[in-house]
Amino acid sequence: MGLLDTILGRSKPVRPNLDQLFALPSAALTLQAGAGYTPTGLGSVCFAGVEGGGFARIRQEVRELLDADTGRSGPPVTFSQDGYGYTWLLAQRAPDDLAALVNDVHAVNTLLQDGGFGPQLLCSLVGFRDAEQRPLALVYLYKRGSFYPFAPLPDGTEKRDSQRELQVRAVLGDDLRIEPDLARWFPVWGAPGL
Repeated sequence: MGLLDTILGRSKPVRPNLDQLFALPSAALTLQAGAGYTPTGLGSVCFAGVEGGGFARIRQEVRELLDADTGRSGPPVTFSQDGYGYTWLLAQRAPDDLAALVNDVHAVNTLLQDGGFGPQLLCSLVGFRDAEQRPLALVYLYKRGSFYPFAPLPDGTEKRDSQRELQVRAVLGDDLRIEPDLARWFPVWGAPGL
């Protein structure tokens, strides 16, 4: 970053650190104790739609990597596309095995990044629910290197519970690198794993 960038107020983007995902299991304990949320066993990775042989190869590598683990109860991973053209990869584990789910999400992100698809990665999320079955996602913004909570209202409308999101931010402030810019707390309506 040069002097001109400093004068014009440009900042160097935060380099993503996928290893921050490994903080999720301990943050989940804090989240359960502080706000009553438990993991659902669902996690997903979102990336801009890509086509071609390179992506088909990566998709096959993801399936093979996650298929290698025989301790699963269902399919290792499912792919879907949302209404905006983004591709979602959904991984599933037992709700009490968040560490394995985080390993899966990290492995998928790493495969995509190492396969040259890093610029297409948008976010990853891990799902939680409270005793009232209200959904919550902890979303990792790949390009920002930070997390934020997303709490949609459980009534199916595209409205979020901002108060719960701020409560979760307060609970997890010491456990995760929380995105300080609330304008970057993008809604992920209908995200697989939520």
